[in-house]
Amino acid sequence: MGIADHGAVRATDIHAVELTSAGVSPGEVVAVARRGVPVALGADARAAMERSAAVVARLASSQEPAYGVSTGFGSLATVRIPAARRDELQRALVRSHAAGMGPAVEPEVVRAMMLLRARTLAMGCSGVRPLVAETILALLNAGLIPVVPEYGSLGASGDLAPLAHCALAMIGEGEVDCQDGVRRPTAQALATAAIEPVALAAKEGLALVNGTDGMLGMLVLACEDLAQLLRVADVTAAMSVEALLGTDRVFAADLVALRPQPGQAASAANLRAMLAESEIVASHRQGDPRVQDAYSLRCAPQVTGAARDTLEHARHVAAAELRSAIDNPMVLPDGRVESCGNFHGAPVGFVCDFLAIAAAEVGAIAERRTDRLLDEARSHGLPPFLAGDAGVDSGMMLAHYAQAAMVAENRRLAAPASVDSLPTSAMQEDHVSMGWGAARKLRLAVANLGRILAVELTCAARALDLRAPLRPGPGGAAALAAVRARIDGPGADRHVSPELALAEALVGSGELLDAVQSRIGGLR
Repeated sequence: MGIADHGAVRATDIHAVELTSAGVSPGEVVAVARRGVPVALGADARAAMERSAAVVARLASSQEPAYGVSTGFGSLATVRIPAARRDELQRALVRSHAAGMGPAVEPEVVRAMMLLRARTLAMGCSGVRPLVAETILALLNAGLIPVVPEYGSLGASGDLAPLAHCALAMIGEGEVDCQDGVRRPTAQALATAAIEPVALAAKEGLALVNGTDGMLGMLVLACEDLAQLLRVADVTAAMSVEALLGTDRVFAADLVALRPQPGQAASAANLRAMLAESEIVASHRQGDPRVQDAYSLRCAPQVTGAARDTLEHARHVAAAELRSAIDNPMVLPDGRVESCGNFHGAPVGFVCDFLAIAAAEVGAIAERRTDRLLDEARSHGLPPFLAGDAGVDSGMMLAHYAQAAMVAENRRLAAPASVDSLPTSAMQEDHVSMGWGAARKLRLAVANLGRILAVELTCAARALDLRAPLRPGPGGAAALAAVRARIDGPGADRHVSPELALAEALVGSGELLDAVQSRIGGLR
C-alpha cells in the first residue's frame, strides 16, 4: 500500500503497525504516538538493514576513512579513530549529544520521534543492525518513554540532542517514564521489561541521532489536529453567521467558484451545509437594509480555505518525509557510503512556520466574530456581552479577553523560526534549520487555536439561544445541542473558566464534529 493510500486510513482504524523499507503513513504515526498501538519490524526491512549493516561492517574493518565510522563528528571529522576505539566512539557520541535542557517534551512527541527514527533505520540506508530498530520498538511496545528535554535541537544535523536522549535509553542510561506514570532510571526499567541494552557497533550511535524525526513527528501530529480544527472553524463561523443575522448568499457555490481555490470551496460548502434550512437566516432574507456583512463573516471561507490549502501543502511535504531515508552518511544500494545533507530540516521547518501563520489567522478571524457577538452596537439585538442582566452581569466579556490574549500570542508564534539560523560546531554546521523550534511553536499555536474556537463556540451557542423562538438550521442545532449537553444556557453570571474548559474538550475530542456530522453528513 502506498503512502497516499496509507494517509486515507484514519489513525483510529489502525491497530498494529509493521515497519517496512517503504516508510510509514501519517495515520500510523498518530496511532503509535497517541494510542500506543504495537509496532513490529517487517521481514523486508530486516533484510534491507542486514545488507547495509554488512557494508558498514566491512568499512569499519578497513583503513578507508568514513565519516562517523572511523572519524570524529562535526568539525572533528578530520580526527581519525583507531579501530579498537570505534565502538567507544558511538557510545561517546550518544552521551555527549544528550545535552538537552528544560522541561521534558510531551510523551506523544517522544513516541512519534522514536517510531520515525526506527522507520528511517528500517529503510536499510543507515548501515545498522536490525537489533537497533527492534530495541526502539521494544521500548515503544513496553510503554517506556525516554525523558527528552525541550531545548537542544537546531534542526541540522537533524534533531541531534532530542534523538540522543532517546538513544541514551537504548544503551541503558538516562531516565524513562513508565506506563504507571513513574519516572525511573532506564537500567531499572529495561530490566523490569526484559529489554537488553544495545551495545552499539560502528555507525549505530550516529544513525540514532542524525535525523529530523522530532520535528517531523510534531508536524504530522499538528496536521492531524489542524485538519479537525479547520472543520470546527467552519462550524463556529456558521453559528456566528446565524447568531449575527448574517447572510448565506455569499457562500453560494457558483459565486465561490469564481475564485477556484480548493480550500475556499471546501469551507464554503461546509458553511452552506451548516446554514441550510436555518429559520434565523430565512427571517431576514427579505427587506434587510444591510448590503454586506462584515469581513469576519463574509470572508470566513477565504481565510479558513487558505489555511486548508496551506495544510494540504504541509501534508505533501510530510508524506515525502515519511518515505525518506534521513541520515548521514548514507549506505546506497550499490554499496557506496556517501555523505549528504538530507538531515537538514528546512523542508519541515518551512511548513511548520507556514502552518503557524495559518493557525494564527484562523484564530484571528474567529476572535473578530466573537467581538461582534458581544458588542450591542454590532450584534443586531443581542444583549451586551450576552449577559443575563447587563451591568450586574458581565456575561462573556472576560471570555473574550482570554480569547484575545491567545490570538495575540499566536501572532507572536507566527514569526518564523526557520529564518533564524545560528552557526555551530566551529562553523562546520554554519546553516541550521531551526525546524525543531518551528515545530515546537506550531504545537502551541494549534493548542491556542482550539481554545480560541472553543470561546467562539461558547459565545455563538449562547447567542443562538437568545435568538429563540427562531431556530438555527440542523447543523447549528446539532452543535448547540452538543454544547448544551455539557454547558448551561444563558442566565446569571457564573464561573466561566470551567465552561470554557468543557467547550475546549468538546472541540478537541471530536465530539462537536461528530454531533454535527451525524446530523447533516460529513464536512469537507
